[in-house]
Amino acid sequence: MSIDVVSFGEAMMLLVSDHSGPLERAQAFVKRTAGAETNVTIGLARLGLQVGWCSRLGTDSMGRYLLQSMIAEGIDCSHVACDATQRTGFMIKGRVEGGGDPEVEYHRKGSAASQFLPEDIDMSWLVSARHLHATGIFAALSSNCLATSIASMDAMRKHGKTISFDPNLRPSLWASKEVMRETINSLAFRADWVLPGIDEGKLLTGRDSPEGIAKFYLDAGVSMVVIKLGAIGAYWATTQQSAYVAGFPIAQVVDTVGAGDGFAVGVISGMLEGHSVHDSVRRGAWIGARAVQVLGDTEGLPTRDQLTQAQLQSSLVSASR
Repeated sequence: MSIDVVSFGEAMMLLVSDHSGPLERAQAFVKRTAGAETNVTIGLARLGLQVGWCSRLGTDSMGRYLLQSMIAEGIDCSHVACDATQRTGFMIKGRVEGGGDPEVEYHRKGSAASQFLPEDIDMSWLVSARHLHATGIFAALSSNCLATSIASMDAMRKHGKTISFDPNLRPSLWASKEVMRETINSLAFRADWVLPGIDEGKLLTGRDSPEGIAKFYLDAGVSMVVIKLGAIGAYWATTQQSAYVAGFPIAQVVDTVGAGDGFAVGVISGMLEGHSVHDSVRRGAWIGARAVQVLGDTEGLPTRDQLTQAQLQSSLVSASR
C-alpha cells in the first residue's frame, strides 16, 4: 500500500493526572500516548491517510503499549525497532483548573528513540512516501537523531517530495538558545511548509510580527509559512499570497498540550488532498480548537466522518472541493 506521510519521532507513554493541582499531590493517572510526531501521525491516520511511523522502542510494557496503540490506529509500524536492551520514554502531565498550560515532567533521557541512527533509515521505504513530517523535538534528542533528521529531509528533497516542519521548541533539550536557533532554522530551511507558533517564530527569526516571521523563511526558500496565533487563529503566507484565518470559538479550554499537533494535522491533510492554503489552515484551526477541549493529546483528533459532518454543518472546507 502506498504511503502518504512518513514521520520519525519519539513516542512516550503519557500519564495524565485525573484531578487538577500540583503533580506531587496526584494520586491517580490516566494512561495515554504522547509525542509530537505520533500525535500528527495518529491524526492523519484517523482522516484516512496512509501513514508510516519510524522510531525505536523498548520491549518494556510502555513500549508494547505504544506500539499496540499506534498499530490500532492503522499506522504502518513495520519500521519501528523494538530493543530489549533499551527503555521507552514516558511523561507525566498535571491538570489545570479551567484549562491552560499544565505542569509536565519528561522522563526520556537515554530512551530507545534517542538511539536512532541515520543508517537505521530504510531509504527506499522513506522516499516511497509522498510527504515527510518532521519536528524539532526528534532532532533535539541526540546528535544521531539530528543526523537522522537531516538525512531523512535531504533524501526527500532529493526525490522531489514535500516536507513539513514544526519547530516544536524544547529549550531544555538544547545546549543553548543560540544552538537551538541555528539548528532549528537549518532544518526549517530544508522544508517546504514551516509551521511555527508566534512566540517560536519571534525567537527563531528575531522578527516581531507574523508578516516578518513569514518573510524570514520565504526569503530562505520555504514555499509556505503558517504561524499559529493561539485562540485568535493563524497567519499564512506564500511568495504570492498571504492572509489571516480566524480561530474557532470554544466553550472551555481543558488542556492546551497537543493543539499545535492537531493544527498540523489539518494543514498537512488539507494540502495533500489538494485544498487551498487558506482552507487547509482553516481546517488546522478547527482541529486545534478541538484539541484544547480534551484531556489527552489525541482525543480531540477527528475521524474522517467527524470532519465530513463538521463540513456539512459549517463553513469549514467543503468536502467536495
